Amino acid sequence: MHRMPAPMLFLTLIASGFLALLLTSCSSTLVTSKDQASHSVYERVMKSGVIRCGYVIYNPGCLKDPNTGKLSGIGIETIEQVAKNLQLKVEWTEEVGWGTMLEGLQSDRYDIIATPIWTNSNRARLVDFSDALYYSPIEVWVKAGDKRFSPATLSTLNSPKYVVATVDGETAEVIAGEDFPLAKKLSLTQLSGVEQVLLNVASGKADVSFEEPAVARAFLKHNPGSIEALKLGKPIRVFPNCWMFKRGQMEFKNMIDTALAQLINSGFEEKVIDKYETFKGTLYPVASPYQAPSPQK
Repeated sequence: MHRMPAPMLFLTLIASGFLALLLTSCSSTLVTSKDQASHSVYERVMKSGVIRCGYVIYNPGCLKDPNTGKLSGIGIETIEQVAKNLQLKVEWTEEVGWGTMLEGLQSDRYDIIATPIWTNSNRARLVDFSDALYYSPIEVWVKAGDKRFSPATLSTLNSPKYVVATVDGETAEVIAGEDFPLAKKLSLTQLSGVEQVLLNVASGKADVSFEEPAVARAFLKHNPGSIEALKLGKPIRVFPNCWMFKRGQMEFKNMIDTALAQLINSGFEEKVIDKYETFKGTLYPVASPYQAPSPQK
């Protein structure tokens, strides 16, 4: 019997070891991928028959009765109907705040934020969004009687001599940073309410802020004649209101979006919006993605 030369034997052992390591790695990868798939949000929801919902109290997307604790609002009624049509149930798992809602998604404490949330780049780095339930216009608000700004002169706001009232990390701060980076910011923490932001404008501590008309008109109801919207001809921004869920859960997203589209196409969603829209015309419904042909003559 011929003996294999030592160098060749050494190379054979190395090759065998590498092959075994490769097979082990591939096997481990397959197991890991299978394990990850089995823990997807879609598979968990379908297995349990339940969509676990986190929610933020924010009118008109989500309201809570202080006496009974019952939830209502555009996002609440819509997700309940979505679940019903999918033959699933809704579990109201946890009330969360703006600063903690993403953490619960990432740690799988709940499957979705049922309060419709505005999309932005900061959130998109961490979570995915459903299609829009409806849209919120954003207007420029100034102290009542302030005539310094108009469509032609709004660009002058981009100056250190002006102050924008904002909340840390929220929409007014984003708009100010994108459109008016030279203006000073009077920023409040996320624990502060929008009312305080608008009070800063009404009192003259800030020159402007950017807010949705539904919220500003609710403020005006308790502070009549304090602020007014600039007549610019169109909103400074229009944001989609969407549900949020953990990144990468495309099976879950596709299921939710399909069920939502059914409600929009049936007219259900417009009826829900009309039910909770306190100030008419302050929310925009989703437009039809098609144009019906003109009747033939």
